[in-house]
Amino acid sequence: MSPAADANAPKLVDPFARTIDYLRVSVTDRCDFRCVYCMSEHMTFLPKKDLLTLEELDRLCSLFVSQGVKKLRITGGEPLVRRDVMWFFERMGRHLDSGALKELTLTTNGSQLRRFAQQLADIGVRRVNVSLDTIDEKKFAAVTRWGRLAQVLDGLDAAQEAGLAVKINTVALKGTNDDELHKLVEWCGARGYDLTFIEVMPMGDLGEEEDRLDQYLSLKDVRCELETQWGLTDVPFRTGGPARYTQCEETGRKIGFITPLTHNFCESCNRVRLTCTGTLYMCLGQEDAVDLRAALRNNPEKDEAIVDAIHRAIAKKPKGHDFDYSRQQVGGQMSRHMSHTGG
Repeated sequence: MSPAADANAPKLVDPFARTIDYLRVSVTDRCDFRCVYCMSEHMTFLPKKDLLTLEELDRLCSLFVSQGVKKLRITGGEPLVRRDVMWFFERMGRHLDSGALKELTLTTNGSQLRRFAQQLADIGVRRVNVSLDTIDEKKFAAVTRWGRLAQVLDGLDAAQEAGLAVKINTVALKGTNDDELHKLVEWCGARGYDLTFIEVMPMGDLGEEEDRLDQYLSLKDVRCELETQWGLTDVPFRTGGPARYTQCEETGRKIGFITPLTHNFCESCNRVRLTCTGTLYMCLGQEDAVDLRAALRNNPEKDEAIVDAIHRAIAKKPKGHDFDYSRQQVGGQMSRHMSHTGG
């Protein structure tokens, strides 16, 4: 094999020959919403000392890029509520400029997009995923507990004004938005948004007021319902994430389905998740993790030790997750909250 071929070969390959080139990074566990499927209303957030500094996030993410990560998605909590987070985006933008990073994106609840959309576009962000489960104002207030729909809709306008492509992520919730499925398709089509439906995942203790099985709505049923009104054609489009996409004939927009429970997507998994504390989870649905914060802080000047820790983590990536609702109980439930791991 030629030296050039060696240089271009994937650097992060897991035990099942999957190339890992997608890193999702949670920059904070804090959020200005309290969505009923994500966290309890009265959350205890992590102390500041446990969180990676923005400088540490820059160093660690840059090392992942040096090891072949091509796509970086910034998540939270709500990433845009972290103080000075735009400094971190600017630092990641330099990897876009060099060509080492192909895409820098984020998942947001949309509440802060009016403030930051233009800056994000100027840095090189080209698209954003906005979590929005209902376009009914009263239901939105109930689902998010603390959110205001008007603020999110204004943020969506700001994103489009800045030239950002928008994809709406909607968690399918039985008894909450199952009567809005057609309305959401129509609304996204009219505004030029793609739409992805997501099955609710068993992440974290929500307290006595919420039950996973009561929330769970199979996307197989969602698609069957949509097909009573819309023409959906499977398409091979991929963004690097787990969604399987269809093209909606009537709107011309894509509709995606993320189905970790009814049809898992583990065979093509190319991603790992870094929490705001520096813990690397090789699988969203498994508890195995590697502490990269310790490697960072114990090696302030030795990148090789951190790179070695990254490779050892990838070598532990499992074949798949264990999420399961089929036995009328929550199988494979994770103790950590989604806001900690990152969306």
